[in-house]
Order: sequence, then C-alpha cells, then structure tokens
Amino acid sequence: MAPDIRLDTGLQTRLEQRLKLAPQIIQSIEILQLPTLALEELVHQEMIDNPVLEIRQQPPAGEEAPQPSEEAEEEDENPVRREIGEDWKEFFGERTRRQGQEASDRKQEAMANTAARPITLQEYLLGQFRLLETKPAVRAAATDVIYNLDAVGYLQYPLEDLTAAAQGRYTLEEAAEALKRVQGLDPPGVGGRDLKECLLMQIPEGENDLARELIADYLEDIERNRLPRIVQKTGRSLQEIKSAIEYISRLNPHPGSLFGGEPAPKIVPDVAAEYTDKGYEVRLEDDRVPNLFISRLYEKLAASSQASEATRKYLRDKIRQARWLIDAIEQRRTTLFRITRAIVDFQGEFFDYGLSHLKALRMQEVAEKVGVHVSTVSRAIADKYIQTPRGIFPMKYFFTGGVQNGAGELHTWRNIQQEMKDLIDKEDKSNPLSDDQIARILSSRGSPVARRTVTKYRKALHLASSRRRKAY
Repeated sequence: MAPDIRLDTGLQTRLEQRLKLAPQIIQSIEILQLPTLALEELVHQEMIDNPVLEIRQQPPAGEEAPQPSEEAEEEDENPVRREIGEDWKEFFGERTRRQGQEASDRKQEAMANTAARPITLQEYLLGQFRLLETKPAVRAAATDVIYNLDAVGYLQYPLEDLTAAAQGRYTLEEAAEALKRVQGLDPPGVGGRDLKECLLMQIPEGENDLARELIADYLEDIERNRLPRIVQKTGRSLQEIKSAIEYISRLNPHPGSLFGGEPAPKIVPDVAAEYTDKGYEVRLEDDRVPNLFISRLYEKLAASSQASEATRKYLRDKIRQARWLIDAIEQRRTTLFRITRAIVDFQGEFFDYGLSHLKALRMQEVAEKVGVHVSTVSRAIADKYIQTPRGIFPMKYFFTGGVQNGAGELHTWRNIQQEMKDLIDKEDKSNPLSDDQIARILSSRGSPVARRTVTKYRKALHLASSRRRKAY
C-alpha cells in the first residue's frame, strides 16, 4: 500500500544575509566604465528623460559666472504659484524649442562631420564596365562576375557555377568573355581566380618572362626562400632570380583590398598627460560632457504645497535620480584622475625614454596606491585612452606582466618583444639568428625566456623564421 502524500502550504520566517547593490551604486559602476563619448550620449539622453536637469553654461575666459540677483529673489516672496506658472510655461515653451533647436544643430553637425561611405570594389568596377560596349548577355554575365568577387578581388566561384545559376541568361562562352573584360579593368589583377592568375595579369605582355616563369612554377619555393633550388632548376644566376623576385614583390596580391572596408574608428582620449616644468600633469578630456545642475524651479515646486502630491512625488524622484547622476559623474572624474595620476607616476620613465623603459605593472599596485578595489581600476580603464607625448595609448597598455631575472628586476613582455625585434633587425641576414639563439641571447641579457616563447612572440610580431629571413 502506497504511503499517503500530503501537500501543505504555510508561512515561515527565515533570517538571512544578502549582498545587494543599491541602484545608485550600480549607476556609479556603469558610469565609471563609460568612455567619454558614451558618457556624453548618456547625459544628453538623461537631459531628455529628466526635466529637472539643466546645463550650467561655462562663462567665457576671464569672466565670472552670473549670480542670481537678490532683488529677484525677494521680489515675489509669497505667490509661488505665479512664479511656477510663468517658469513652467517657459520650460515647455522657449526651453523646449531651444532643446529642439540644439538637437537639430547636433544632428546637422554630425551629418556635416560624418565621413562619406567609401566606394566598394563592385561599385568601382561597374562604373567602368558601363562605359564599355557589350552584348546584353555579356553585360549580365559581367555583373554576376563582379558581384561574386571577394574582398581582395578574386572570383570566388567557377564560371560553370555562375552559368548554371544564370538559368539561360548567358552561355559559358559569354561568361568567359565577360570575365576577360572584367580582368581588363582597374585595378590590375582584379578578377583572378587564384594568386598565380592575379599576379600574371599584372605583368604586361612580353615583359619579364623570368618573373612569369617564377610565378607559374616556383611560387612555393619563393615563399619558403628556397632560392638555390630555383637557381638549380631554372639554370639562371642567383642575381637574375633575386631581380625577378624583387619585381614580383612590387605586384599587388590583393588588388580588391584598396576599396571598401570599414573606416578606422575615431578615438577620443579620455585623459591626457602633458610634460610641464613641474613634471607630468594629468588632465581629464571631458569638456564635451555637459556640466549639470538641478533646476531651482523644480526644487521649489517639489517642496511647495501649491502642487499636487503626485506632482511633488514625481519631482522628488526625478531630483533624486538627478543627484545620483551628478554624483556618479563627479565620482567618475575623481577616480579616473587618481588612477591616471598613479599610472603616470609608475610609468614616468616610459614617457621619458620609450618602450624599453616600460615597467611591469599590476592593477593591484595601482589599486593599493589609490585606495580602491582592483575591480574599480579595471572598470575605470576599460575602453579608455590616454594621450601622451609618445602618442595615444589604451590605458590597459600600461598594465603588463614580465619575467624576473637573477637580480630581482622585472622585464615586461613588451620589453622582451622589442629586444627580439632589435636583434632581428640588426642580425647578419646571410646567417640569421634562430629562435634558440635569440632565447640564449635574451637570457644572457637578463630576460630569461624559453625558445617556444621566442617563437610565439616572433609570430605575434609577424616576423619570418630564420630560414625565410636568410639573404643569399
């Protein structure tokens, strides 16, 4: 016999502790992480959503900000209703129109300063092809060929596949004629079906037959720097082979890469470090962020008995949100300034002498100096840039690990990479250094690294192996 199962409901009390972030702390964390441009957008959106926020206009240089008149304060002590009514009309009248005009001006400024979309390879080729006189079927085939070129200008699919997909609009012979026409357009080499065809199309007919032969038969040997093997197979001298390879190196293997692509992102520094007579000074680059304050009109209205309870509650909520926002922005400024000041103090030799003097630095060290948690440092430097006398760098650039030598000195990974590059730049190209030799040299200089680490860094720096760097 199955036991009876009872389902009961009841009330129980339980004591427990939970860690819960207040809304203002969450807002402070989010604002701390924002770059300057994103913070500017947030402030403009808050200005739209929160009517109690106002922008404090900065006075011209040498002038003091205007102070409210005492007479105006005492002129109408009792009739708050009339003052609020007049100011309310002004808020929804002239102020609304002014904000609308400012928004329109910002849109026009953004449109005027937005770079034009770069012309694509397909648009460039179609513009040229329209000037040619061809049969409609060849024109249709050429259009399909152009739209099936990849980002570097190579034809992605065989002509047979294009012809089959055309469903009788053109024949294979007409597609071949169209491809030939496209391959005659600018830039030279466009429309090639592989690297060999792309390079061969860039060599004028009857010019440099040896370069043509090397492209057709010895591209892999050239890529692997096996020049003695090419000399042996072609019967040409080493000097002739080197001259032909130099000629080939001037050809463009990716002709389509000259067009289209994404424009480089705009970088606006969040902070700047400038050298002065007193040393390096830190300056926040946040002039674009409006200086906010809470409207006195709405503070009066929120405390006035002339307004309804619902209106006062709404305004008190908006005023509280506005104070949180203003406090969070000010806290962001203070935290970012102090962290940047600590970074500049730690990395002063880098600003003076360059990459070779970049020190190994952990976020924990900056956090201890500033007196904040390490997560605060991580959030403060996220997606932010600093302008220095040596250029613009992401703030994370100055935090790096390293290796410790026998004397207890730390060598950063970037220092080691720079030492590697200097060694390779100055090596005897007829007898280049192997990765194992580079590792031994670096270790003898106080930067102990393994051979596999050298190989990893060499590849990261896009440096060829010793076999491919050898000069014959």
